[in-house]
Amino acid sequence: MTLQRRPVGNLFDAIEPVVDLAPGARLLRGFVGDEGVLSAAVDRIVAVAPFRHMLTPGGRRMSVAMSACGAVGWVSDRRGYRYDPLDPDSGNAWPPMPDALAELTDRAAARCGFAGFAPDTCLINRYEPGAKLSLHVDRDERDFSAPIVSVSLGLPAIFLFGGFQRADPTERISLFSGDVVVWGGPSRLRYHGILPLEDGEHPLTGRFRINLTFRKAV
Repeated sequence: MTLQRRPVGNLFDAIEPVVDLAPGARLLRGFVGDEGVLSAAVDRIVAVAPFRHMLTPGGRRMSVAMSACGAVGWVSDRRGYRYDPLDPDSGNAWPPMPDALAELTDRAAARCGFAGFAPDTCLINRYEPGAKLSLHVDRDERDFSAPIVSVSLGLPAIFLFGGFQRADPTERISLFSGDVVVWGGPSRLRYHGILPLEDGEHPLTGRFRINLTFRKAV
């Protein structure tokens, strides 16, 4: 197979359909297929639960704007990080998870050895140029036996995938619209993050990157 190479800034990745990142962690290149269907689903969700910049417990405004769908949504404020069945901005339940999102997640998880994954939440992050996500571990879920499924739409980004300590070396992985990363099992509690998003224009999302992160929270 001839490998294509696509640039992100000064970085290049060989484009393989499936990339093993670590035990229990895989990158699925271009797995989404019809990205427009997912983008339209996101538009319907944020029409009910608009993007907002949450505060960290220390009072810092996050650079990434967030929304959610499913039985619960992830919330951050001065009281801490948690999952809540109600959108704190409206007091209403979060929008239900669209079938298109649930079906994609089921297929991606099964492709990576996690058949039967049934997420109850999808955190939707919107990155604008300069926005980033610092290295962190997803620990707010009650059960770590389920994987994380992360879907990229729009502008490319550099994904940091590290070890089990914040100071461990990280791998820099170029993510493009339609890529899916799945990590679970022995890699479930690895540190990960996103470098500051570079400026650009994407035909689907304009000057934004949308990231959908599916989890089993409760």
